[in-house]
Amino acid sequence: MARYRESVCRFCRREMTKLFLKGDRCYSDKCSVERRNYPPGQHGQGRPKHTDYGIQLREKQKVKRIYGVLEKQFRNYVGLAERQKGVTGENLLVLLESRLDNMVYRMGFASSRAEARQLVTHGHILVNGRKVDIVSFRIKPGNVIELREKSRTIPSVEESLKTVTRRGVPEWLDVDVANFKGVVKALPTREELPPTIREQLIVEFYSR
Repeated sequence: MARYRESVCRFCRREMTKLFLKGDRCYSDKCSVERRNYPPGQHGQGRPKHTDYGIQLREKQKVKRIYGVLEKQFRNYVGLAERQKGVTGENLLVLLESRLDNMVYRMGFASSRAEARQLVTHGHILVNGRKVDIVSFRIKPGNVIELREKSRTIPSVEESLKTVTRRGVPEWLDVDVANFKGVVKALPTREELPPTIREQLIVEFYSR
């Protein structure tokens, strides 16, 4: 799998919005978007002209980076969303939200999706009592997600749970912090997802 080793804060600056890729740092005054609210690079403070294609591309790149998905897999999600009943853009967002790594992040066991992916791949997460180490595993309503008993003393997990109230837990999740466990009550509706995402632009990008 491709691995980006540079500062992920550049992604936020490139998209000119917080993508919450660095956990608690994104909520502090150290956030790069707060300190330098312009794209990186020597031409970052210029006045770029945005075409329709460029606007669609930036929205696609933004959502890919938010959920930590590479291009091939993201395109597959778009294709799957098109084949499902309903609105393609909304289907796409629900598919991304139903990934296991995203659910671990939403429940507060990790301060970022990258940290959540690490927990999953290292075998710290149980789904319905069984270990699952596939980050793209699709979670369904009624599934129970919990940390293995031996993993509950991991410092990063403890720190994340202390600050979970600041990030907030979605209403479609029921989290028992004391027992390191969460239940997916339902998959989110469009109204419960970030309004800053313009999913229709992504659909238009892949329909070209």
